[in-house]
Amino acid sequence: MSIMFGRHSLLFGVLACALYIATAPAQADTVSINLDKAQLLKISARVTTIVIGNPLIADATLQSGGILVVTGKGYGSTNLLALDREGRVVMSKEIQVLGPDGDNLVVVYRGVARETYSCASECQPRITLGDGKDYFGDTLGQAGARNGAAQGNGAPAAAAPSGPSPAPH
Repeated sequence: MSIMFGRHSLLFGVLACALYIATAPAQADTVSINLDKAQLLKISARVTTIVIGNPLIADATLQSGGILVVTGKGYGSTNLLALDREGRVVMSKEIQVLGPDGDNLVVVYRGVARETYSCASECQPRITLGDGKDYFGDTLGQAGARNGAAQGNGAPAAAAPSGPSPAPH
């Protein structure tokens, strides 16, 4: 065909390639993140919507200036799509969430129950997916109570009154 049409076929080929590149979404590649860690991605400023396939695995927050914060929430793999104002896919990425990193992570098995500790200078309980139900619940409850006290300016939560409520005046 190129011999028959000469310069016109070359021009047609270049235009066809340009049209394909302009309308095809970006190639998907994999972003690996550790559980409970965040990673910054630079994205096009024309992105207005972020879609996460499974929000139990990862979360993403669009920031001004073309910054996307992606956080690993659960083990596994999901996808992330970035859309422009017209709904076109500008970016497509595979998000792979791996186990927690760090040399100071210690895992203790008590039979089939697992406990995870963060041992920087001394070991402290750490909530990690896959820990035993009682350990996970107790550790999460303590962390929640501590955060609640911190949000209340350090004052402990008021105890509920025992006994009957006073009658209104």
